Amino acid sequence: MNRITTQLAGRPGLVGLDGRRRPGPPALVVVAHGSRDPRALSTVQALLDRVRELRPHLPVHLGHIELNAPLLPDTLAGLGTGEAILVPLLLSRGYHVKRDIPEMAAASRVRARVAAPLGPHPLLVEALHARLVEAGWDGTERRSGGVVLAAAGSRDPESRIDTGRTARLLADRLGVPVVPAYASAAAPTVPEAVRALTARGRHRVAVAAYFTAPGRFATESAEATPWIASSPLGTHPAMADLILHRYDEALARPAGRIPTLASA
Repeated sequence: MNRITTQLAGRPGLVGLDGRRRPGPPALVVVAHGSRDPRALSTVQALLDRVRELRPHLPVHLGHIELNAPLLPDTLAGLGTGEAILVPLLLSRGYHVKRDIPEMAAASRVRARVAAPLGPHPLLVEALHARLVEAGWDGTERRSGGVVLAAAGSRDPESRIDTGRTARLLADRLGVPVVPAYASAAAPTVPEAVRALTARGRHRVAVAAYFTAPGRFATESAEATPWIASSPLGTHPAMADLILHRYDEALARPAGRIPTLASA
């Protein structure tokens, strides 16, 4: 008994001064889209390992909207009637954030809150900048350079607003024009954005991969670059920090049976 009490006492917040065990924090459920590319799943799993390293006593789970196991409903079923905060591994608002994830949560027995999507946020700009530097961006491109911010795309106008905000933040960071472009469902396409920048006299055009993990969209966007293309955001440390930031934001809001979308 003493050994068990000692183990619990080493876990912050789980044991009170009276020796009674307190409820642990709500589980963190990271909600990924899912992909047929096996690199996507391994990247997301590695990212969650980073999150666990940053917060060892936080239960961290993964659920997918489609294409990969575990699917989000299965993950939530495994949590029973517990409490959870769902953090979308998505970079803007859109149908998945507004409808799919809340509806899956509401159909479960979990007392769930849905956090805001990851973007827009300055931590994403930090990761985007780092990936561009890795690809060969050295800061000397201010007169002739430009960047296409390649995103997945959505028919939801708020998704394009969010991507546009990230593009403006990245432009401020780099000191060059940054044009948002989309792999599907929205315009302009990545090739169209490349041509638009070239027409403005920007002859060193990079493509910044605004994707959380490798996949078809990231590959097709990289193939459209006339110069360099960055890797997806992946396991950059800023991504793990941002997931926990969104978790903490949602944790600060009152719990409710029906999840609501946090402000971006």
